[in-house]
Amino acid sequence: MTSARTGAAAPAGGAGRQVVITGIGLLTALGEGPEANWKALVSGASGIGPIQAYDPAPLQTRLAAEIPGFDATRFATKRQLRTVNRGDSLALAAARLALDDAGLPHKQAGGGELGHRAGLYLGGNKSLGRMEELIDGLKAIRRPDGTADMAHLGRNAGVIIPPLFFVEGLPAGAVFNISQTYGIRGASTFFAGYADAGANAIGRAMRAVRRGDADVVVAGGYDDATSWWSMTLLDRLGVLTTRNDRGQEAYRPYDRDRTGGLPGEGAALLVLEDKQAAQRRGARIYAEVTGYGAGHDARTPPAADPEGRGLARAVRRSLQDARLNPGDLGYIAADGAATRLGDAGEAVALRTALGSAVTSVPVSTPKPQTGHLVGGGGALNAAVSALALHHGVVPATLNLDNPDPECALDHVRGSARECRPSHAMALARGIEGQAVALTLSRPT
Repeated sequence: MTSARTGAAAPAGGAGRQVVITGIGLLTALGEGPEANWKALVSGASGIGPIQAYDPAPLQTRLAAEIPGFDATRFATKRQLRTVNRGDSLALAAARLALDDAGLPHKQAGGGELGHRAGLYLGGNKSLGRMEELIDGLKAIRRPDGTADMAHLGRNAGVIIPPLFFVEGLPAGAVFNISQTYGIRGASTFFAGYADAGANAIGRAMRAVRRGDADVVVAGGYDDATSWWSMTLLDRLGVLTTRNDRGQEAYRPYDRDRTGGLPGEGAALLVLEDKQAAQRRGARIYAEVTGYGAGHDARTPPAADPEGRGLARAVRRSLQDARLNPGDLGYIAADGAATRLGDAGEAVALRTALGSAVTSVPVSTPKPQTGHLVGGGGALNAAVSALALHHGVVPATLNLDNPDPECALDHVRGSARECRPSHAMALARGIEGQAVALTLSRPT
């Protein structure tokens, strides 16, 4: 078999291949693309503000990080936009940004299909399609007394329910649309979940390239976490802050005054490649993905384990996979959920997994600036880790004015820190107890 992308023979085994990041597709409330997002992160800008897309008055939490002026028609056809929700549109956009950033020729840039040696691994939290048309159609079954006439629905469902409603709601819709758009015909997988989903997608994609199942993979996570439907769920879980009066200062991870997180919409997709193939085509390499580990708290959600058992295991396993010692780490992009138990448990897990080395590892999280991207949260941390290794700078955690002793770590506060880390780790925790750790290394 030959690669449709490079023409090179597919490896028989592929064990031990080095996997590098050559493209970063980022869409957050801070901007579009890695450069705009990195500049905003390092400067301390925030994308959090009052929700504008709808009236949030019935919600306890009325702050979020929305993307202003997002134009999906720049990245998707009119036909595609009839079968995707906003989250899927963000994923389509991030895929285009990542491939362009990697300098890979593709169908939308005058090239051909990426082919059978290209894969796609995505993570998200999609549970619904576009609801507006459905709600409008269902008005027809409302009786004068306000009850639903199900018999009428049964007789006329074909004209009441939008014909593509169930297609729009498919959780893995973005996998189909991205694969079709760019001719990605190799291995593909969708992971459903919260921050763990996008991180797992990157970890599994790294393994696919490492063992030779693919030469290039687009991987990461996305979410329309600020939508009305997502907010009505998150608002009831007790994980969001209700301090709307604080505005951009409401999201305060590891702070004594933390009261919960805030959602952000966005997507973070990476292009992972076999290092030798990337070098042959002269690609810019941001970082190498060297380790992947996962664990589970095994507790009833949404309560986090006070000792972070699942996260501690994920961190240890990721370091083992990367063949590194705890003292080798130079930066940790932390989960930073800003809940009382979550942040404290995360700190305990890091102290357990890293031992005395934890005191010398700079820690920060981008969430007070971008909001929690939910399904894309872990992938965003991976992108931030890669950019920190590439630029030799670690961004700060915003709003960490009064650190909680229970969360004692080497937090980067106030302003970004120049430290030239050689190895970094991106953390992600799901609301159901999942934990993922990705280890990245500066390319040599």
